[in-house]
Amino acid sequence: MLVRWWSLAFAIASTLLLTFFLFSAAGIAFLADPTVAMHGARPLAAVIGVLLLIADVLLPIPSSLVMVANGALFGIGGGTVLSIIGQVAAALTAFAIGRAGDRFVRRFVTPREYERAGALLERWGASAVAATRPIPILAETTALLAGSSPLTWWQMTVASTAGSIVPAIVYAWAGAHTLSTASTAVLFAGVIVVTLAMAAIGRLSKRRA
Repeated sequence: MLVRWWSLAFAIASTLLLTFFLFSAAGIAFLADPTVAMHGARPLAAVIGVLLLIADVLLPIPSSLVMVANGALFGIGGGTVLSIIGQVAAALTAFAIGRAGDRFVRRFVTPREYERAGALLERWGASAVAATRPIPILAETTALLAGSSPLTWWQMTVASTAGSIVPAIVYAWAGAHTLSTASTAVLFAGVIVVTLAMAAIGRLSKRRA
């Protein structure tokens, strides 16, 4: 049983969710919809968009809206590239935080749990990182926990890139075509389904190989 490990994962996810509700209750408009600020700072919008995606690791920033804004401001190609850079950088930032907190994790869980969790993450970690990139809360939680796993920086980079490509393209396309909020929500659901399917297919192919 990995009771303490799953408790830690739940605690991280709950903290991120609580942060989201606290900022929403405080009515911080910039975090609720950063697209207005991005449109108003066109010369620096590309940098701001990437930094917002990185800040999403710790702040409740709607990354999907940022990626849609990237598409609206820089087109499908430019928006896709910027969103992938921001998403991968965010994943690596969370990974670095998780790696820095590895000692805390070792104190929180038993040595046996740590070894079993490490083996589990080594087996499924890359697939989990790729599959959860489009999913709020889970993306950050998975990347943070991956930091205390045997996954290497290279594996984390490849996995996060693979999981970021589809969302980046879809949201950039949505932004370039100025779709409605309802249409964007449908695309969001589609992105999650497609990403999960790709992760499952990749994992199945790897097992057969």
